[in-house]
Amino acid sequence: MSAWLKDETTLPAGASHRDVDIFALLRDQPRHPAAQVTAAGAAWLAGASAYPRSTLSRWQARPGSPGVLPCGSAFDVVSVPALFGRRMLEQLWTQGPGSGPVATHRGRMLLFAAPGTAQRLPSLLDWEEWGTAGPGQPGAHRGSVPAPLCHGAGDAVTVPPLAGGSEGTGPRWVVAPDTRNPWLPGPDVLLWACVRVGRSQPSPASGYSIFPPADQGANVYDVTRRR
Repeated sequence: MSAWLKDETTLPAGASHRDVDIFALLRDQPRHPAAQVTAAGAAWLAGASAYPRSTLSRWQARPGSPGVLPCGSAFDVVSVPALFGRRMLEQLWTQGPGSGPVATHRGRMLLFAAPGTAQRLPSLLDWEEWGTAGPGQPGAHRGSVPAPLCHGAGDAVTVPPLAGGSEGTGPRWVVAPDTRNPWLPGPDVLLWACVRVGRSQPSPASGYSIFPPADQGANVYDVTRRR
């Protein structure tokens, strides 16, 4: 893909959308590095499309607009409620191998995963009897956690803008893609993170629960920890 990557032109002041060099814009914008899409990361995202050149042209014309990309080839996406996703990221980054790109959109967290995850993860969760155990049984801790939505082949997802940020509830990057071949967690890694979060004890310092009404078995999520 290097033949059509432009990364040598600076963004002139007052340039119109037609003049925007998307890769210079990605290089120069002063955002936090974790949420910064790089030129290599943009190339990886565009590679998920059947027409990478056209995808990059659209992004170059409107770098501040979200895009839509198909799942199943370059990546799958696992969508969970935002607070549960935050706890999953805490487990992945403090106790596990880390995560791939992660975005938020409309109150949900989108974890980019290895292709095939959308097909295998639900089966693994069923095998774990996710949410079906009764009180006092080994899987009882899972009854109060949400089932993830898995997007794979045949699905498409909204991805955040490459440059700038969306207003309000629009999509934004939490962990932005920054290489042409980012590491992506597989179904076993995400299953492990779900189970770890499900087994975690409620935090006495927080009064926030993802599911009302609160009860003694509810999982409480500490939203004060930010990465």
